Amino acid sequence: MSKKKKNIILENIKLITAGAKGVAVGKTEEGKTVLVSGAVPGDVVNARVKKSKSKYFEAEAVEILEKSPYRVEPKCIHFGVCGGCKWQNLSYQKQLDCKQEEVYNNIKRIGGIENFETLPILGSEQEYFYRNKMEFSFSNARWLTQYEISSEENFGNKDALGFHIPGMWSKILDLQECFLQEAPSNDLRLAVRNYAIKNGLDFFDVRNQEGFLRTLMLRQNSQGEWMVL
Repeated sequence: MSKKKKNIILENIKLITAGAKGVAVGKTEEGKTVLVSGAVPGDVVNARVKKSKSKYFEAEAVEILEKSPYRVEPKCIHFGVCGGCKWQNLSYQKQLDCKQEEVYNNIKRIGGIENFETLPILGSEQEYFYRNKMEFSFSNARWLTQYEISSEENFGNKDALGFHIPGMWSKILDLQECFLQEAPSNDLRLAVRNYAIKNGLDFFDVRNQEGFLRTLMLRQNSQGEWMVL
């Protein structure tokens, strides 16, 4: 571990499994648990501590020393910024393995049950487009990516329709694509967004709690019928 004032770097952390909310789990040489964002199980990383608890660290990866063999290329252009998906960069089979391990540990360690039988986890036939209901938020304070900020372009229209940025209650990522709900979900969302902008409809202002459009809900039933609310 290297330390400079409050900037604590945990070095050479081997991440062994997946935790809740998109963090990978490892341990320090002393055996203390580390929950690392920005990495996947199998990675070896240097991580900066964000919070230090009595039993664990919360940290973020600042350098990937060895890449995990379970890494895959994310499908969505918004992955890493959007909070809708946590493990698009981790193979689906590894996700299943981690889920099964978590259930087993919960029953054994938390439940205190011994000598129980487990059956193999059953994965879904659909890795994508599996949700029948999606809710999106309107905002007049669109989240700008680091690339957009550095471009120094003038973004006059900051209306957005999409998901909240994790930890940013007032900022919405303007979604261009999403792989959680099948077609025509994406086209419906974009059509509503473009119509609202073209016709000057007010997107919701979270800070001032005002505006005409606040949420969009899309639901599909088993007969393929759609509700747009």
